[in-house]
Order: sequence, then structure tokens, then C-alpha cells
Amino acid sequence: MFGPGIIVAATGVGAGDLIAAAVSGAQYGYALLWAAIVGAILKYVLNEGVSRWQLVYGTSLMQAWMEKLNTFFSWYFFVYLIVWSFIVAAALMAACGLSAHAVIPLLTVAQWGVIHSILAAVLVLAGKYHLIEKLMKFFIALMFVITITSAILIKPDILAILRSIFIPTIPPGSLKFILGVIGGVGGSVTLLSYGYWISEKKWQGSSFLTQSRLDLGFAYMLTGFFGLAIMIVAAGTKPDVMQGNMMVLALANKMGEVTGGTGKWIFLIGFWGAVFSSMIGVWHGIPYLFADFVQLKFKRGILGQSQLAQSKYYKYYVIYLALPPIILLFMGKPVWIVILYAVAGAFFMPFLAMTLLYLNNRFRWLKQFKNSFVTNIILALSLLIFAYLMLNELMNYL
Repeated sequence: MFGPGIIVAATGVGAGDLIAAAVSGAQYGYALLWAAIVGAILKYVLNEGVSRWQLVYGTSLMQAWMEKLNTFFSWYFFVYLIVWSFIVAAALMAACGLSAHAVIPLLTVAQWGVIHSILAAVLVLAGKYHLIEKLMKFFIALMFVITITSAILIKPDILAILRSIFIPTIPPGSLKFILGVIGGVGGSVTLLSYGYWISEKKWQGSSFLTQSRLDLGFAYMLTGFFGLAIMIVAAGTKPDVMQGNMMVLALANKMGEVTGGTGKWIFLIGFWGAVFSSMIGVWHGIPYLFADFVQLKFKRGILGQSQLAQSKYYKYYVIYLALPPIILLFMGKPVWIVILYAVAGAFFMPFLAMTLLYLNNRFRWLKQFKNSFVTNIILALSLLIFAYLMLNELMNYL
């Protein structure tokens, strides 16, 4: 019954999301656990909107942007995609390298990062969709078991956890942490890959809406649990380092102290599974977006998703993800690239929420499957939250 949603969940839980959740847990204990649940719900509604458009109207969201919106928006997204891919690919290499080096310090962080990048590219180029799905199911099971086990090992206060989830509070000064958790849970651009993965699964037409909703519901339930578990672990261990990838090592060391050593290695393996599965998902899912754009914009034709995966543009983009960003591992992140990424990226989630409010509310396009009142409320809330994050990001860099 499940498949594409599993890939979304495994791809969406990356190093940045884990660190954002861990910082919030370390700073505020159990007080912000509810934010992980809210984040999972918002991302579910956004992803369901992407899926519903494709299953009912019959085109990818990329094609809808190009046909029904001003051409500026599709070009803006295309430029953003190129920059986003470069930065995120380098970040994933660094996170994979860090986690592998912590477990097996025979190679440097950069060397491990390069090995993981090339291995992910080989898996994507050599394998079919079903191989990727099976790999991601393995990783999601590994991540789920390890994160929940880690949370149990520190012997958390169950009543306090339930109280935080069902009686939300906003401690003084916690707003940016709350929004960070909500924004970080469940990925961003990778939400768009779901439409291509359901096509690979042969889910086509409105009859698959229920199937897709169950698939996404299960995926974001797991995503919410990941966020909760990491926050609980951080709240129970109080790591010494409170930012960046090194926080993960500090968290693992504290797990070792609390559990007598076993917890450290369990946590590190779980972190490795989270970041490597995220890399595989990005290497597999993001090239669809590039290939779809090029095919629609320049080739004047529409290819099915399985055909897109066999196109030269898809393969070129896998190579673009796997090789050029390696340079950032050795030279750090140039300031201008970081600023361009932050400023361009800040617009994506509000843009996605806004376009789903526009496209999916048109009866002439989706008929009886247009947005419900509740869906519109949640999308509007998403728009407000992500617009606030966008403004905050712009103020930091402009």
C-alpha cells in the first residue's frame, strides 16, 4: 500500500531538520514537542495538494506552473532549483561524511562525503524506481527503530511529553525555534518529487486519491515521530554544542554517557541512515524536476515520469548533484552562494502554498476535488508561517 510516501519521509528527514529539532529540544525540553506535529500536518496538506492536482488534473505541478502562471514563476523556480541543488548536495555530502567518519574514522569527512555522493549516483543511475523504494523502506525502518529506541533509552517523562503535545505552550523567546521546527519537518523542494514517484508507482487518476492520502498520512506520521524522538533525546541529554553538524556528535556523546556507551553508536548509525537516505532521495527525485522543466520549455513535448528518468537531462542532473558540489567540501561555502541560496529559497514554501491555494481552488480544473474549507485554512496558515520565515531570512541577509 505504501511506497512514494516512504521515499518522501526518508528524503525529508535530513541533517538540518534533525539539528533544528535537537536545538529546540535542548533549549526548551519537552515544551515545543507540539511544533513537530504541527509541522508534519502542514507538510502533509501541502504534499496532498501536489498529489491531488496531478491525480485529478493529470499534469505535474511543474507543468501547471508553466501553463497557468506567468512565465516568470517557472523561470524563477528553475534558477532557484539550480542553486538549491548545489548547496543542498554539498550539505548532504558533508553530513554523510561526518556521520561515516564518526563511526569509521579511517577516512576524512570530505573523503567519506565524496564516496557517499558517488555511491548514491550509481544506485540512482543503475537502479529502477522499485530498487530505490526498497532501499528507502529499509532506511525508514532503520531510522524509526533507532530514533524511538534512543528516545526510550534516556527514560523520558511520558506524562510531560503527552502534556506538551496536547496542551501546547509558547515559552518566552521560543517563537523562532517553533517556526524552525515547523519549517524543518518533512522537507521542502522534495515535496514536488512525490508527483513523479506516484507516477512511477502507476498511480494515475482520481481513483488513487485515497491511496495517496493514506500513503502520505503514514509518511508524515513517521516524520512527526522522528521530530518528536530527536527533541526528546536532546531534552534528555542536553548536548554541549548547540549548532551545526557538530551538535550531532555532541548529542551522540551524551547518549553514550546516559546509556553507558551503547546509545552513542545506535544514535550515530541512525543519523547516518537519515542523511544517506536523504541523499539518495534528492539524487533520485530532484532530477525529475530539471528534466521536466527542460522537456516542457525547450522540447515542446510531455514525457511520462518513467520516460523522464531515462532521459539524458535526468542523468545529467544526477551527475550535477553528485560531482560539482564536491568543491564546497574543500573550500567551504562561498558567501555569495549562501546568500543567493537563502534569499531565493525563502520564497519557495510561501510560493508553493500560494499556488496550491490558487490552482486547487478552481472548480473548472479540479471539479469536486477542489480544496475543502479546512484545507484552505491550513494552506493559509502555512502561507503565513512560511512568509514570516521568508521575511526573517531576508532581513538576515539583506
